[in-house]
Amino acid sequence: MGKTVAFHLQKGGVGKTTISGALACESAHQGFSTLLIDVDPQGNASSWFLKNTPEFELSDVIQGKCFPSDAIVSIPSVKNLYILPTFGIGGTLKNYSETKLAEEPYVLQDLVKEISKDFKHIIMDLSPGLGRLERSALIACDEVVTPMTPEVFSLDGLEIFIDELAKIKKNLRSSVEHSCVVINSYDERIKQHREIFSAADNGNFKVFRIPVDPVFRKSQEAGRAPQDYKDRGRGLKEKTIVALKELDAVIWR
Repeated sequence: MGKTVAFHLQKGGVGKTTISGALACESAHQGFSTLLIDVDPQGNASSWFLKNTPEFELSDVIQGKCFPSDAIVSIPSVKNLYILPTFGIGGTLKNYSETKLAEEPYVLQDLVKEISKDFKHIIMDLSPGLGRLERSALIACDEVVTPMTPEVFSLDGLEIFIDELAKIKKNLRSSVEHSCVVINSYDERIKQHREIFSAADNGNFKVFRIPVDPVFRKSQEAGRAPQDYKDRGRGLKEKTIVALKELDAVIWR
């Protein structure tokens, strides 16, 4: 059985898609069969890795319109990496979450259970917020990792998320773990960034720091794994590579 990890904070703009996509690529590069599930109705992860809109997507699977194997797509540029996509056109995932999901809160949990035999590592990229869709995804996971930016509002968001996750675990009888925090776009030269890191690194979490790195944005525009992308001979910063490998090693321990 594979392990399932979600990346989530109810605040937007903290790098959930960037980190989940980069970690999925890292896992695949390590030789593990890896599935990235795009649970964000905007479908940013899908737009990153797929040039063409596939016939089926996540909403089709959870509504019983097709089998998971019909919708899961191999990513040609990254060996061992697959995606269960979502595309924003038509808003089918958003519509489903607002209408039928209340009657089927465990639909994503059932899906993960069905496909986990085929993938060693499963990663869920979630949208901001803590609505029915995000709650359904969180209880389907073994672990949730919180990405944040080195700013006060993001730190406040972490505290709120901790409280909300405790309620979800109690009300929906979930055993999802929450032991890792990733500070994205970190610059150790900036005093506020160092202070945010100190506040997050309080002994309750393993805290990882991913530096500001323009290769993430450029690789997304090119539809490539950030580990494989080079611009004028330059790829990811060495500190970025080390941080991703450390995060990968801890999450899949």
